[in-house]
Amino acid sequence: MGKVILTGDRPTGRLHLGHYVGSLRRRVELQNSGEFEKIFIMIADAQALTDNADNPEKIRQNIIEVALDYLSAGLDPEKVTIFIQSQVPELCELAFYYMNLVSVQRLQRNPTVKQEIQLRGFSDNEDEQNRKGIPVGFFTYPISQASDITAFRATTVPVGVDQAPMIEQTREIVHKFNSVYGETLVTPEMLLPENAVCCRLPGTDGKAKMSKSLGNCIYLSDTTKEVKKKVNSMFTDPLHLQIEDPGHVEGNVVFTYLDAFCKDEHFAKYLPDYENLDQMKAHYERGGLGDGTCKKFLFNIMEEMLQPIRERRAQYEQNIPAVYEILRKGSEVARTEAAKTLADVRKAMQINYFDDADLIAEHTRKYQK
Repeated sequence: MGKVILTGDRPTGRLHLGHYVGSLRRRVELQNSGEFEKIFIMIADAQALTDNADNPEKIRQNIIEVALDYLSAGLDPEKVTIFIQSQVPELCELAFYYMNLVSVQRLQRNPTVKQEIQLRGFSDNEDEQNRKGIPVGFFTYPISQASDITAFRATTVPVGVDQAPMIEQTREIVHKFNSVYGETLVTPEMLLPENAVCCRLPGTDGKAKMSKSLGNCIYLSDTTKEVKKKVNSMFTDPLHLQIEDPGHVEGNVVFTYLDAFCKDEHFAKYLPDYENLDQMKAHYERGGLGDGTCKKFLFNIMEEMLQPIRERRAQYEQNIPAVYEILRKGSEVARTEAAKTLADVRKAMQINYFDDADLIAEHTRKYQK
């Protein structure tokens, strides 16, 4: 069997640079590498509803936003299968069977689940003031993710470091299933970003993570004017008051973004005073390099990267029905693939009653004696 990728995003808003540098850019590279036999890109609307059940319209409207971001970033529907999670009901059935293989205690120990529960303001105590109880669907998110991954026999799952416990839980479910019912499911491997900075790009305000709710994002669909404004407002070094003052690059968002996006060739184009980022950092640290120059350099790099994305998006926006057709066809392909895995799972669990000719023949002989 060839190598297969499964990855995706929750449609809770437009995709931003954190998504792009953390996974989306890599997906485009992998799609063009020829290394993988199949690549499935999932818009995880069902998972998004686990903590947005009271706002389905938000999810409904953002399906097209995420699809446009995918296509404008360079994902090619001729090379990858882009689909909507809720349109593949086989995933729900697989998750239902996997629930019998995972204990409540194991889910409670999952670091990602604990972190996300705190982030979204959930609580074990529904009566606690201003806190919501944990929805069962949200709590069992790792099991749902396992069904997504195994349904497409994914060998590789690109993730950030914060999602590593989820993949480990999937591997445990696969091992348990195969131990109980026989070798059926494929054990996936993680694919982490090559650049450590890309694992968790900070927000423009210096917060630990770029987040829609914190309003510190640069979106792939932002205009030139919006990007310039956001870059100019970036958190830098609060001690770097004068150009001549020595500066600090650690914790300086501008330099964090340069670590993520800058290449040596950018200097010849936009800042020929330096050959590479190390030289620029050294000058900033000893003093004599202003934040304005650094931000202008970063903005030029951002524009070079984002302008082609904007242009592709504008083209797709002119034919929205065609985008929905891409999603419909992709969902059909995904459902066909998931149905094959589900059939194998049912057979392994011996619940494929109507397809088991031997079982029917056995009972026929038993009762026709």
